[in-house]
Amino acid sequence: MTLLERVEQALDTIRPYLETDGGNVSIEEITPDNVVKLKLLGTCASCSMSIMTFKAGLEQAIRKSVPEITGVEAINLTDMNDPNAITPNQL
Repeated sequence: MTLLERVEQALDTIRPYLETDGGNVSIEEITPDNVVKLKLLGTCASCSMSIMTFKAGLEQAIRKSVPEITGVEAINLTDMNDPNAITPNQL
C-alpha cells in the first residue's frame, strides 16, 4: 500500500464524523519530506471548531496510522486569532 493510500485510509476513519456535519477533507499534497497538506471541505472549512477537528481528529489519525509522516498541515484552517475559533486548550 502506498503512503498516499495509507493516509487516505487513516482519514477514512474520521470522514464519517465530518460528513455528518456536512464537511470532509482532501489530501492536497504529500511533500517529499512526508508532510501531509490537507484541505478542509464543506462546513469544515468555515467551522469555528476546525482547529479542534484538525488537531484532535485528522492529525492524530494520520500520525497514529502512518508513523513516517513528519507533519500534518491544513491549508485552510480557521485562524487561531479568530474570536470564534475553538482551540484544544479551551476545552
